[in-house]
Amino acid sequence: MAAATADADAAEVERLYELGERLSSAKDKSEHAADYEAIIAAVKGNSVKAKQLAAQLIPRFFRSFPALGTRAMEAMFDLVEMEELAIRIQAIRGFPLLGKDAEFVSKIADILGQLLASEENVERDAVHKALMSLIRQDVKNSLQPLFKHVESGTEIREKVICFLRDKVFPLKAELLKPQAEMERYITDLIKKSVLDVTGSEFKLFMDFLRSLSIFGDSAPRESFQELIEIIQAQADLDAQFNVSDIDHIERWISCMHMALPIFMRGGSSSKFLNYFVKQIVPVFDKIPEEKKLDLLKTIAASSPYAAAQDSRQLLPSVVQLLKKYMPGKKVEDINHYYVECLLYTFHHLAHKTPNTTNSLCGYKIVTGQPSDRLGEDFSDNYKDFTERLTGTEDTVRAASKRLTQGMADFNKGISSAKNEEEKTKIKADQQKSTMTMRAYNNILAMSQPLHVKSPSFIGDKKITLSWMEQPKKPAATTAGGKRTQPATNGNGPASKKGRGEGGMQNQLVNRAFEGLSRGGRGSGRGRGRGGRGRGWGYR
Repeated sequence: MAAATADADAAEVERLYELGERLSSAKDKSEHAADYEAIIAAVKGNSVKAKQLAAQLIPRFFRSFPALGTRAMEAMFDLVEMEELAIRIQAIRGFPLLGKDAEFVSKIADILGQLLASEENVERDAVHKALMSLIRQDVKNSLQPLFKHVESGTEIREKVICFLRDKVFPLKAELLKPQAEMERYITDLIKKSVLDVTGSEFKLFMDFLRSLSIFGDSAPRESFQELIEIIQAQADLDAQFNVSDIDHIERWISCMHMALPIFMRGGSSSKFLNYFVKQIVPVFDKIPEEKKLDLLKTIAASSPYAAAQDSRQLLPSVVQLLKKYMPGKKVEDINHYYVECLLYTFHHLAHKTPNTTNSLCGYKIVTGQPSDRLGEDFSDNYKDFTERLTGTEDTVRAASKRLTQGMADFNKGISSAKNEEEKTKIKADQQKSTMTMRAYNNILAMSQPLHVKSPSFIGDKKITLSWMEQPKKPAATTAGGKRTQPATNGNGPASKKGRGEGGMQNQLVNRAFEGLSRGGRGSGRGRGRGGRGRGWGYR
């Protein structure tokens, strides 16, 4: 029985070889359609070797028989579903030959995209090569079905995203030609695909978009705003803010950081800031403590790039929060990072619209505009605000003195540590204390100029926030210095260029793409608002 089967298999293979040779030698292959039909029919047979040979012959003569194209394609699809690995691989390798006909490219790319989920390394490698060959032949019709898998949330979407990341995106200069047309095409595909993604996936796509020439340094401002709008959609700025929705809070923070480099290049932060004022500030007290600082850091980092109109709208909320966290008299300690972020934000916003502070803080800043409101009495506001500044400064100086005394013990502790674990803990505490001291110094540098009736606001890079990478600079003023020493715009030690020209901007660019979780999408992922944003996280 076995011998008979082997003989039948051999005869079938021999028959297919003869059919192939006849087609190869024929001058007019269209006269031998019956031979090609016989090769297609072999896919339904029992011989494994014959099927493997058919997987070679069908693509080879595919273009000679357009009338049989659909049948040939269906036969190839049957082959890639068979149990035998050798048959599947042979069929996969033949797909690019079929893809030379544009009408079949999308269908083939769709099937190959599904095969990316293969657990066999050799099969997956064959799929990668076949897909890249197909993409080089027809970029548009190949990429569209792949992105459709990402957009529709099929089971193999993660595999497709990995393929795009590892194989397609690095070859954008080769594949996206003509450049402007194809960059626009893939941008539109990505915009549809990011409606329902994890944080790390969204970061991947945004990194790629920012690398395209249509969003490069010489691109018009409208291009930057297009990127901002993509990020805004991901942040869900049209949704009502739910203080108990930690995912939305994390997504808002992460998207804001992701937008920072684009704010620097002229993109508008207006919608983000308006959302903060109208949706987040009114419920700020109810936000979990571990997220409050993240929110304030985000607002502080973006404040140098806020427009004057947005600054005017945001300032009352910032002053409101400052009054909450700056004591009216000396206390044991304050939430120094909150105050640092808020003072930094206050300075940068007030620098753009100084007379707004007249009514908020009782200042007497003259710009010649009716909004100066110099005829109105805001002396109570001035008294309250400066008393809070004084209480904050006294608290910070006392806390700084205690911290300085304690910091001297760190080096001793490291030297006497019994093991590496203990030494690591001491170093971590030392680093934390150093950052706290930076915050104290920054608070004093920013609060002291605000005591005068017509202060100058810091609107440049003199201050580097304590939680950002510190640029190389001369020895800083100690926290216990006299009130007049850390002057503001253009005067005193704080204005020296040695504090790091561009240091803050570079650090913002780096930080903007940190903190997006690489976690999975979770079982609850679904279309629309309810399932979106799985895996968003900020650190």
